[in-house]
Amino acid sequence: MPDTPTPATLHKNPGNAPTPGPPGARPGSGTGGGGDGGRSAGERGRTALAVGVVEKIAGMAAREVSGIHALGSGLARTFGAMRDRVPGGKSSIGRGIKAEVGEKQTAIDIALVVEYGVVIPELARQVRENIIDAVERMTGLEVVEVNIAVNDVHLPDEPEFEEEEEPITAPGQRPKLK
Repeated sequence: MPDTPTPATLHKNPGNAPTPGPPGARPGSGTGGGGDGGRSAGERGRTALAVGVVEKIAGMAAREVSGIHALGSGLARTFGAMRDRVPGGKSSIGRGIKAEVGEKQTAIDIALVVEYGVVIPELARQVRENIIDAVERMTGLEVVEVNIAVNDVHLPDEPEFEEEEEPITAPGQRPKLK
């Protein structure tokens, strides 16, 4: 059986690298298993996901659940709103979310402000399911836990953060009149 590597061939060819094929064959094409040791294309390399990727996916998935007023603690929302107003600043979809990402698993912590009247345990279950489904489907990572902290309840008559502040204008620009 010429295609079966012998112990001597394996010793000369560490790492199961492809063995040379017949004359005229492409270099690296090898023999026996297509030169890849029988691995599929999905197994030939590693995919690394940044923490921000998982946080953004989780943030979008959480926002899909009705009954959530905002993500993040009061302080995080305050700094985030300021950051959003800086020219060239980016809005953070992952605000209020912290993820730990490994090679195969992830754990997610999320801080919420819920609308008044929402049944919090039911909302937490829906948020958890939505985040797990979205992150596992989009990243292939196993979500081992989603910890939810409800930091506040938004009352219907409470003003929004943005309504309380004076608008920030660029230098040389006049503020809009009310």
